[in-house]
Amino acid sequence: MPLLENKVAFITGGAAGIGEGTAHLFAEQGARVFVLDLNEAGAAAVAEAISAEGGSAQAFGCDVRRPETMRPAVESALERFGRIDVLINNAAIYPRRLFLEMTEAEWDEMFDTNLKGVFHVTKLVAPHMVQRRSGKIVNISSVTFFKGLPRMSHYVATKGGVIGLTRSLAREMGPHNVHVNCITPGAIEVEHEKLVATPEQMAAIVAQQCLERRLGPLDVARVCLFLCSELSDGMTGQTLNVDGGVYLH
Repeated sequence: MPLLENKVAFITGGAAGIGEGTAHLFAEQGARVFVLDLNEAGAAAVAEAISAEGGSAQAFGCDVRRPETMRPAVESALERFGRIDVLINNAAIYPRRLFLEMTEAEWDEMFDTNLKGVFHVTKLVAPHMVQRRSGKIVNISSVTFFKGLPRMSHYVATKGGVIGLTRSLAREMGPHNVHVNCITPGAIEVEHEKLVATPEQMAAIVAQQCLERRLGPLDVARVCLFLCSELSDGMTGQTLNVDGGVYLH
């Protein structure tokens, strides 16, 4: 039996990269997927591809910085299915900037998207999980929190916040049988990386990995699947590292 048969799954940042890969895998595993992204056309393309493959998917144009844009998706899920079983908080941005050159606006934009966005979406979805005493939430952080990298202080700070929020939420949500876990991806091969890193820089990262290959969205999606299925029913508040073995703990 598919691991997510008839589960209703919300995936933010679902139009590309890790979000897109997770949407496809979840649909293959029987989930009713809601693809949520600021790029509405991109989200629609992913949902159409899933539907063409025989899966169930709906797309919504949403900005995690503005909770009012998320409410139609929540209302649609509750009206059609009566519940939301899974939430993947994946939407994020990661522009590079030296700290001494960073503006307050750039700092705020990073936090509004990467951390406060998780706050907004979880606030909308978690009450329905608590009411039903059932739910799985997975927050996507980053291995950069453990390493600390130059030109990414604002990004790393938000991703550390995501880990902290995960742990505290796990304490609060546990009595309601809602699981909250986190994934810290490493260098995942996505289209957007071409805008922020050179092939030589990525090769240098792969050389640090125990596994000498590029990781793709599916590598992270499979861990999302584990954390959102009954296979992880004994886990909450945990952070799982998916970086090919760069950072070991």
